[in-house]
Amino acid sequence: MDTKLKVGVIGATGMVGQRFVTLLADHPWFEVAVVAASPHSAGKTYEEAVSGRWKLDEPIPENVKNLVLLDAADIEAVTSQVDFVFSAVDMSKDEIRKIEEEYAKTETPVVSNNSAHRWTPDVPMIIPEINPEHAEVIKYQRERLGTKRGFIAVKPNCSIQSYTPALTAWQKFEPTQVVATTYQAISGAGKTLEDAPEIMGNVIPYIPGEEEKSEMEPLKIWGHVDDDKKEIVPAESTVITSQTLRVPVLYGHTAAAFVNFKQNPSKEDLIEALESYSGVPQELGLPSAPKQFIQYMTDDFRPQVRYDVNFEHGMGVSVGRLRTDKIFDWKFVGLSHNTLRGAAGGAVLCAELLTSQGYIEAK
Repeated sequence: MDTKLKVGVIGATGMVGQRFVTLLADHPWFEVAVVAASPHSAGKTYEEAVSGRWKLDEPIPENVKNLVLLDAADIEAVTSQVDFVFSAVDMSKDEIRKIEEEYAKTETPVVSNNSAHRWTPDVPMIIPEINPEHAEVIKYQRERLGTKRGFIAVKPNCSIQSYTPALTAWQKFEPTQVVATTYQAISGAGKTLEDAPEIMGNVIPYIPGEEEKSEMEPLKIWGHVDDDKKEIVPAESTVITSQTLRVPVLYGHTAAAFVNFKQNPSKEDLIEALESYSGVPQELGLPSAPKQFIQYMTDDFRPQVRYDVNFEHGMGVSVGRLRTDKIFDWKFVGLSHNTLRGAAGGAVLCAELLTSQGYIEAK
């Protein structure tokens, strides 16, 4: 791109917002022009606002340290300076739905990390390697919002990234039933290990709302745009049941999954499908795209968070321990980085895809 697009990050002081600003620090297409957060932080420099609560190992990027935070609710002040925004605001779902639509109605595209609009029928929920065609629903969303340029797109839940890519690579074998248990890092709650003494030496067996997301969101991703209904219709061919647990790990969601197929694939068939799977981000060479989307690991002790969570700079997915089962056809273990592929990194890649498709452009 000749000129970088100007980006606003709303909800910039939280853990996901911090990840956004670090990922965008040297981005070849996008530059952070505005950071915004709650009224409590507004008026402070970014460095002042995150002082004492910077949660990442990477330092605060120099190009955002001295940006003065705006109030995210001052929509005109934010949108007058940017071409699009990333949303990582911490509000109730109703408040998030309202503010994101208000941003979109100013003709400012919104790429959201939040869950509030994931089940809005005309809002695409995109994993760029899997369902880039769902962006086609944006034209119907714009009709509803009365916009020519503004829209909302979302990325899915972080935990489903550890097993949904594998199941997608295996769609030709027609998965019918899936059990997925996820062991989720504490950063998924916006905390570090130091912030969460309750997790040390412990496993918490309940994460509110996560099981429903784990069971339903893959079905929307595998669905199709229905031009008559002007919305995305979820798939119905696979039934997923899930349990989600919080574990004392900083980054990385691990899934232990079981799957039945209508077809009868061999282990070699399944591994070949994983290793050969790629999508539009790889074809286009998008800046944040992993070269290898899914890797298969033959060592029975892998994947491990300690060694594999940063595969492809945290944007790749690792799969291992594929073996037959006494009740299901096959079982496997998957691992993904929850704040990179699963959160801010996935949203940045989504924005790159939407830019390449012409949905995001300079105002």
